[in-house]
Amino acid sequence: MQKTVNLQLKNLWIERGERDLCRDLSFSVLNGELIRIAGENGAGKSSLIKAILGWVHLEAGNLEFNGEDVTQHRDMLLQCQLYLGHTPGIKSVFTALENLRLYCPQASEEALEFALDQVQLGAFVDTPAAQLSAGQKRRIALARLWLTDKALWFLDEPFTALDVKGVDALEQRMSDHLSSGGAIVITTHQPLLSLAPKVIELVA
Repeated sequence: MQKTVNLQLKNLWIERGERDLCRDLSFSVLNGELIRIAGENGAGKSSLIKAILGWVHLEAGNLEFNGEDVTQHRDMLLQCQLYLGHTPGIKSVFTALENLRLYCPQASEEALEFALDQVQLGAFVDTPAAQLSAGQKRRIALARLWLTDKALWFLDEPFTALDVKGVDALEQRMSDHLSSGGAIVITTHQPLLSLAPKVIELVA
């Protein structure tokens, strides 16, 4: 596991169409920190995360990860991070266990089943995803958080379609990750009940 997290974002400018999503935006992400990207729908929260990861064009600004220019050494950042997006990316013909194995092929059967247990899917390991609810499909994707050794997480609306137990389990997993020195960048409309993030506000 890459323990050191020092992501520096300096004077970022992201444009979509003829509208600035952000301009001269600067903040840092360090070990143990939870950064919440806030803003109304369309403000550019998801685009900001994707720009950091190199999937959306950056008009201007500097990105440094552990002292290295991300534009020149993006692999250093990508090797350290785990990204979970809006949609769970679950294949309907596969079972819950098969879907998780697809994303975590190095994990043992016991580890996969343990991760599914943590998201209340222990009774559905052999159930095709097509027969699961939207919330259950979401939890298959979130089970990866119990298997990863990546220090920096980017979570884009991870609470979507989760019930109260699912929210509680995810917040506890996030808390454990932060306590162990990991860092998280999150977008969410869900109030964080047990966590105190540093908030970066984007204005639509």
